[in-house]
Amino acid sequence: MKNSTDIIKNLQNQPQFSKLSHFNCIKKIQSLFNAPLQKMVKFAYIKNQTLFFVLNHPGAKQEFDNNIQSIKSALKFVTPDECKEFIINDIKAFVTHTPTFKQTPQTMKNETAPSYIERASGNLEVTISDERLNQLVKSIFNIIKEKNGS
Repeated sequence: MKNSTDIIKNLQNQPQFSKLSHFNCIKKIQSLFNAPLQKMVKFAYIKNQTLFFVLNHPGAKQEFDNNIQSIKSALKFVTPDECKEFIINDIKAFVTHTPTFKQTPQTMKNETAPSYIERASGNLEVTISDERLNQLVKSIFNIIKEKNGS
């Protein structure tokens, strides 16, 4: 009986799922980078036997250029198992300047103002000498008392 890893490997070897093996190869090569550089990789793809890394910061491009020769030489000597069927002649990187938009959660999409429970009870003494203003303040207190039920 086959276990789950055997089933997944068999599925990945089928022609309609060849992109999965590309993805695994790219992720394996990307794991050779140091952690800060891995975080700055937006995405990667293989085109014409060249592996392209798209970076999100010019500093990452400079760091990538400093490490690229060691990565290329390591890949020539030891090719990861995920990349055995791919021929990668060159590795290049470039910086993209398109902004990335963070997805907002569903709660953020609700654009109505939040409603809060009134904490005031309306039990205050009014000591205003102006009668008209005194009546206005007492009517506000009455509205608060009606809403709180106190």
